[in-house]
Amino acid sequence: MALKGTLIWLCSLAVLSSCAAEDETLQNCNLQTALFQHLSVAVECGENLPWSAEQTAALLLSMRNLTDTLLKHQLRECHGAEPKECPEAEVPDNGGLACVTVANKRYCKPLCNYGYDFGFIRRSRLFDDCSEQTRHKWNTQYIGGNKLAVCNKASIQVSGAPTAYFPKDQDCLTTMSNSQLQNSTVEGFISELKNQGIQGEPQSACLVCG
Repeated sequence: MALKGTLIWLCSLAVLSSCAAEDETLQNCNLQTALFQHLSVAVECGENLPWSAEQTAALLLSMRNLTDTLLKHQLRECHGAEPKECPEAEVPDNGGLACVTVANKRYCKPLCNYGYDFGFIRRSRLFDDCSEQTRHKWNTQYIGGNKLAVCNKASIQVSGAPTAYFPKDQDCLTTMSNSQLQNSTVEGFISELKNQGIQGEPQSACLVCG
């Protein structure tokens, strides 16, 4: 049953990827209709893959293109935040960024997935910021760019504060896919800012994944 479900998912992705290739925003794709129209065909994929090596490679390529498109799509969640002079922070692979604007200053908190740790010690550094005071550049440990953190594969997580990691079995994408988990992560970050004495109405709060 698990294999059959996986094959249905793979076949559905093949259908949807053609939509993504035509329109990066996915606005011209009726995903629900496409899924239902091709569901019976997907089920017939069965437990024995009917594809040649060439067809399998083509499907994997379509899946990769769709994944890239969807990742770019979710990054728009943080677009257009004030102050607009600040460049968008780079989202770390194997982790994510929780961001919010308070009093015209942009704050972003890097988080690593379980099994990954930061490249620099930042236990007391919960977030990085960008504002007029920083000449609209990110106050980051990585000088001269928009990279706030790197999440490297690690057996233990010791470089960051305990709240700078997604729990086991709840990586960034899992968190984003659940509104309750996503809101909890963002609200936790806003509470940390308040505890640091940063007061004001939070705006343009978001969570994005690398």
